[in-house]
Amino acid sequence: MLKEFMSDLTIISVLTVINSFLLVYYIIPKISWIIQNLNLQEKPNKRSSHASETPTMAGIAFFLTIIMTSFFIQNFDTDAVGLNLIASLTLIFMVGVKDDLVISTPKAKLFAEVIAILFLLLSEHTQIDSLHGFLGVYEIPVVVSYVITTIMMLTIINAYNLIDGIDGLAAIVAIVIFSVFALVFYTTMYYYYFLICLCFIGILLAYLNFNFSTTRKIFMGDTGSLIIGFAIGFCALKYLSMDVSNFNYFTLQPQNELIVLAAILWIPLFDLFRIIIIRLYHKKNPFSPDRNHAHHILIDAGLSHFETTMVMGFLNYGIIILVIWLSAHWNYPQMLAVLISLFTAGVFLLYLIKKRTILKNKKINSL
Repeated sequence: MLKEFMSDLTIISVLTVINSFLLVYYIIPKISWIIQNLNLQEKPNKRSSHASETPTMAGIAFFLTIIMTSFFIQNFDTDAVGLNLIASLTLIFMVGVKDDLVISTPKAKLFAEVIAILFLLLSEHTQIDSLHGFLGVYEIPVVVSYVITTIMMLTIINAYNLIDGIDGLAAIVAIVIFSVFALVFYTTMYYYYFLICLCFIGILLAYLNFNFSTTRKIFMGDTGSLIIGFAIGFCALKYLSMDVSNFNYFTLQPQNELIVLAAILWIPLFDLFRIIIIRLYHKKNPFSPDRNHAHHILIDAGLSHFETTMVMGFLNYGIIILVIWLSAHWNYPQMLAVLISLFTAGVFLLYLIKKRTILKNKKINSL
């Protein structure tokens, strides 16, 4: 009877969200207390959006929760990929903790991320074997698949890490992404991946209670952002490795699979590529930190953290809906043109907002 209970998707779905929420809600205050007593709070700097020392490393709660939740959803793991995921997340967790405590070197961090990705690739169910006609490419060799997967995962992990700059943004964007992936996996009957998405939604909803708080604030830290970024990459990898015949409820053309993925990950990818282009244009190191991210520009323009977060979250949803709808009717060259147009419009709009803010500040200072 217990086995039947644990195999009921509706029951397990509800319990997954509730369990994840309650575990994180319970664990985070303990982490915050330890961080404060050990004086490990994140100290503000010139790029920070906070003015006081703040506890960090809420990602510890994320990791413990996903480990415990994995036990209860293992009956749905028909791909037997759960152990691969746990091994990968464990390595990513260790890297995040080290980075939050003593700061890892970029090479060490990159090496660990690549090894974590390879753990996933040991499963045949997370291997991309075709691009379904995108750029005229269909079947791809295993070695090429590994290279594409590694580059894609590294891009997603680090793009997500970059948007963790203001209260709520990283969590809200991740909830948007996981909710869309959850819908995809549910309608295509990949229920284990659907439950993984629900787990992270529950985790992030609980985290937001603290991240938006003025008295109990905590940051997820690299410990959290790396775990969430890797989990998003894991979902993206499964999405691309799925049999396109399973898209019964989605009418997108198979060749547009990558285009739709770019839309799902729009906010992190847009900000990553925009910031790299701007830094290269100004002959700066593309990976040097600054306050030129989209969320910084909106904050400087007068929006609050909450307002900026909501604007960017709903914008991501809007772009996803638009691209999925168009992908059912247009082929990939047309859809690439749509993405380039959206990217260009976004860059230009942020340029105008930043220019207006600078002129406004100059006018105020001259008074």
